[in-house]
Amino acid sequence: MTGRRRLLAAAALAPWPARAQGVPARPLRIIVPFAPGGSGDITARLIASHVEAATGQAVVVDNRPGANGVIGTMAVKQAAPDGHTLLLATTSTHSANPSTVRDLPYDPERDFVTVGFFGSNGAYLLVRADAPWRDVAGLVAAARAKPGGLFFGHFNASSRVPGELLGVMSGAPFQGVPYRAIGSAFADLFAGRLDLIFVDTTAGDAYVKQGQARALAITRQGRWDRWPELPALSETWPEFVLTGFLGIAAPAGTPPAALQRLNALVNAAILAEPARSRLLEFGFLPEALDLERIAALVRIEREKWSRFVRMAGIEPE
Repeated sequence: MTGRRRLLAAAALAPWPARAQGVPARPLRIIVPFAPGGSGDITARLIASHVEAATGQAVVVDNRPGANGVIGTMAVKQAAPDGHTLLLATTSTHSANPSTVRDLPYDPERDFVTVGFFGSNGAYLLVRADAPWRDVAGLVAAARAKPGGLFFGHFNASSRVPGELLGVMSGAPFQGVPYRAIGSAFADLFAGRLDLIFVDTTAGDAYVKQGQARALAITRQGRWDRWPELPALSETWPEFVLTGFLGIAAPAGTPPAALQRLNALVNAAILAEPARSRLLEFGFLPEALDLERIAALVRIEREKWSRFVRMAGIEPE
């Protein structure tokens, strides 16, 4: 462990009298605005486990799916700003929803402070393991040849945008089918009712490893050193680089000292094992960042996704 990581770990385990604003003075709740099984759920539980060990307080992971993450996000917006109810902030809630949801009832910048940033990763373009297409060129050719094209499933904004963008960039018909939860979309993919799905590498890894799905490409910038034979979509379409982030956010109005305490706790959690190794495995690059730097990165992600939504021709709904 480096000196910086030792300092972060020491801060997270500091005696309670020195802790800012008594956070946490009681059990914490991390609301995940999507169903269990996705990347947010997996990483939230890794963070929760570390924070429990560091503070002695229980951390409850509360899944509240619906409306592209709006239901769970609103629950945190409306919670007491005391540092005990937190949000699993995602690309959908903080980057894509502002451009895809009409009359969004929250503002990611005004209503939340992101206290932890786990890094960003790409998404897989997945098909069934027994699908006839071995590469993206074959998939696009099949979409052009089939009346009505091929169907992709999406369960949040960050799984919808790359599917729509693939259609725009390839000029082939890809039709989106909305789902409430990631599990339902995968069930229809494996049953043959869907042809493809875009899903972040965290959630998609298990299906690829188990031989249920085949990855045709990835949305990262360039190839992934962990899987160098998997092509990046940017090799065919240079602008096709969609990466997403995960983090932890608190309601606006949370006392500054509590925000600093939460920032230290989350930073320590993502740099500690086993969370750090799992995040690296999933394609994230965990790094301890202060609140100012995190705010800047979240703003950059929102601006980037706004541009991609326009490129994909998606109108707010």
